[in-house]
Amino acid sequence: MKFSLLPAVVCLTVVNAFASPPAAEPQVAEMVKADRVTVVHLWAPWCGNCKAELKSGGWTKMVNDNPETQFVFVSIWNSGDDGRAELQQHELGEQKNVMILADPGPRRGDDKLKRFLDLPVSWIPTTWVFKGGDLRYALNYGEVRFDVLQQFIDDTKADWSH
Repeated sequence: MKFSLLPAVVCLTVVNAFASPPAAEPQVAEMVKADRVTVVHLWAPWCGNCKAELKSGGWTKMVNDNPETQFVFVSIWNSGDDGRAELQQHELGEQKNVMILADPGPRRGDDKLKRFLDLPVSWIPTTWVFKGGDLRYALNYGEVRFDVLQQFIDDTKADWSH
């Protein structure tokens, strides 16, 4: 009796061809462990508040004024589109301290992302500041005030052990 594995391999290949892109969360979880300041910004290109932040030029200035800080733009509730084109229109994405990722989940419904890095997500934009794996500041509801975010970054960089 002969057995063939060919149908199983073909079936597995077809299933994998339709698999969702990998979730951004594991990548971001590794990044926030770093000993440098990491700003995680959850957003979507269709979101009015997110667009307003970009149009103000605040994000571009923040990224350029803080080259030692890692900025991670994670598009959520956008069915896997990372919004890179929208960010590039505002001169974001080519900087070495910027990472652009997307959560593959849907925009609406029961399967919509509700937690990220084991933190609740109920609104976008949401902006978190991490260092060494610790959440230092959370701006969970609406547009960020960039002067406040800059203060949070400065405070997070400061050595408070003295």
